[in-house]
Amino acid sequence: MSMAEAAPAAAAAGIMIVVVGPSGAGKDSVMAYAARHFAGEARLRFVRRVITRPADAGGEAHEALDTDGFSRRKADGGFAVSWDAHGLSYGIPRETLEQLASGVTMVANGSRAALPAFAAAYPRLKVVVITARPDVLAARLAARGRESAEAIGRRLMRAAPEIVVAADTMVIDNSGPLEEAGGTFVSLLASVLDRDD
Repeated sequence: MSMAEAAPAAAAAGIMIVVVGPSGAGKDSVMAYAARHFAGEARLRFVRRVITRPADAGGEAHEALDTDGFSRRKADGGFAVSWDAHGLSYGIPRETLEQLASGVTMVANGSRAALPAFAAAYPRLKVVVITARPDVLAARLAARGRESAEAIGRRLMRAAPEIVVAADTMVIDNSGPLEEAGGTFVSLLASVLDRDD
């Protein structure tokens, strides 16, 4: 996984909350739970990532671009942060910088390896690590049906990048019912919004 670039830091009134964690931890589910809770909340927006993956490929709702389109947008400065992982390219739209400057708090699905780029791009950054027990991760990855048991074992044995950024970090265990981890994330977002009132 490689970080492609980080935009120059900009003064921002809002906070960027980047959600990271291993495959199978349930990042998308926890974020979707919170998005439903905060539907209609103008002070909070969930970032729609740009990904070099077809729009109908499943998973998160995203803006799909082919490799050439992604490269052109990147060259034109269209991303605040971008990175590559598992044969795909991911980008956080540059417009997030203006939205943060207007006082909106943003939530983005990120990458542990790209956290230094997030820290460089977003002066006010909070990191939320969604995790789960190894047996839970293995069961969820197996249920997806995308990888063999051997590939899942190799994925789980790979060392996770160390979370070292100049930012506030919170870990949420999503080994149990979604309502527990989702509720914890909702409470965190509510406290961030309350602080910025």
